[in-house]
Amino acid sequence: MTREDIAEVLDNIALLLELKGENVFKTRAYKNGAEIVRSHEPDVVKLAKDNQLNNVAGIGKALQEKIIELTTTNKLEFYENLRTEFPPSLFELFDIQGLGPKKIKALYDKLNIDSVEALKSACQDNSISSLRGFGTKTVDKLLHAIELREKFASHFRLGDVAVMAEILLDAVHAHPSTLRCCHAGSYRRSKEILHDIDILAATTAPAELTQYFSQLEEVEEVIACGDTKASVRLANGLQVDLRAVTNDAFPFALQYFSGSKEHNVAIRQRALKNGWSLNEYNFTAKEGATPPPTIHEEADIYKALGLDYIPPELRENRGEIEAAENGSIPRLVTLENLRGTFHNHTTASDGKNSLEEMAEAAIELGLEYLGIADHSKASFQANGLYPERLLKQVDHIKSLNKQWEGSFRLLAGSEVDILKDGSLDFDDSILAQLDYVVASVHNAFTLPEKEMTKRIIRAMENPHVTMLGHLTGRLLLRREAYAVNVDKIIDCAAETGTIIELNCNPRRLDMDWRHWKNAREKGVKCAINPDAHRLEQLQFLAFGVRLARKGWLTKDDVINTKPLNDILDFLNIQ
Repeated sequence: MTREDIAEVLDNIALLLELKGENVFKTRAYKNGAEIVRSHEPDVVKLAKDNQLNNVAGIGKALQEKIIELTTTNKLEFYENLRTEFPPSLFELFDIQGLGPKKIKALYDKLNIDSVEALKSACQDNSISSLRGFGTKTVDKLLHAIELREKFASHFRLGDVAVMAEILLDAVHAHPSTLRCCHAGSYRRSKEILHDIDILAATTAPAELTQYFSQLEEVEEVIACGDTKASVRLANGLQVDLRAVTNDAFPFALQYFSGSKEHNVAIRQRALKNGWSLNEYNFTAKEGATPPPTIHEEADIYKALGLDYIPPELRENRGEIEAAENGSIPRLVTLENLRGTFHNHTTASDGKNSLEEMAEAAIELGLEYLGIADHSKASFQANGLYPERLLKQVDHIKSLNKQWEGSFRLLAGSEVDILKDGSLDFDDSILAQLDYVVASVHNAFTLPEKEMTKRIIRAMENPHVTMLGHLTGRLLLRREAYAVNVDKIIDCAAETGTIIELNCNPRRLDMDWRHWKNAREKGVKCAINPDAHRLEQLQFLAFGVRLARKGWLTKDDVINTKPLNDILDFLNIQ
């Protein structure tokens, strides 16, 4: 079990205890335990395996025993017994936007609602209105959330499957008959939403490899297992397909199964012009055509077709083939290019770690600077800062920076709410005392497109605004983007010099990759920001780079590839 797996179990226990009406202190102990498991260094999982949890503050003896049981047996009897006290379908309700433990408890206790289907019926026949807090607007929102859940039932976020995708690839790579292997499909192309995971392997023993793969401990169900392909399902419902091919066929299969469909159609049409047919096995020359060259690697296929190599992220038939033909495929940004980042939170607002802890984590990652942008006062639900608290934080940051003597720097910013009329949550006199400002929309999501666009543009025109946060407000698979004219926002950013954030929290990945090529062509800079609320979320930068690459972005397009001194000059910081 990973630390996130254990934290999730502790969180679930807290929720179930809350449903049972247990005292708040017992419930809080499990919630706090989950947060400690997520953020503690060294890793609590390793400490548990070494029986060294005694000195972890906040983890009492009872929690220690449960964490050790989870790490040694991959299950917890207390949790399993607790789950049996509730219908299994009840857990579906926690996935519905707008429902917390208190509302779920009211639904369960008063109306015996124990599933999404029962909730939907109660909303539709209006029987839910008998409960306090379930007025017409709430019911409409619940029905919309249920509709979204049904729509995305077989969809998964990139960030939710990445760890398992890498674990399974490593398992395939470890088999002695594997010659080479790689992810394919939409995961390799870094799509933000996936239906499944594809793994391709070149092997000398395909049937042996597929059998081995279907028996991995991560597999919940074997859908099919043949001599060259195995399809399995994981506990979360994700399907994973393994295809086993010869070493000679591997480059062709990798190109073919990586997709996209539209990209492959265009590539095959190009091959036909040379007199070759192209499939997942090889090139086949038609009678009288010049024989194709020998292919060893995937890049050789593109070279044979007169194209520069096209990175997998770009293979969506959105101009990449024309760019490869004329030598203008950009050199895409890499994770190693990043030197810092801007949009992060601490315990001052709704983060889980202190300034000092966030700084230490950033230094450990090799970053040269870390921007702190805690919420402004209008985000009361996130413990937003009033001016006095914000300016105290600025002073604290200045004092901390003295210890690093230019080798690392905390930057003092704020994620300032864009109010409904487009004004900002802090006066200019406060904003002027910050190193930078991230302006974001956090409420009034239902404005018409024209009004929302005008609102955001007004904020961007404020000279103190450095960058725009999570442009469309979307939460992948949970909340659709609010109505906004993205093209007009990009035009405004180009005119005002406002940076647009690529918020790389896997639930956001906003601005969408489909808009970045346009932004790049207009000279708009990107900031890859994790919106980290705890230490480990700084790792989200890796997802940001994947989506930036998918948006055709280079090192020069991303502001936080600049070294510290250049950033200080850019922000006019002495």
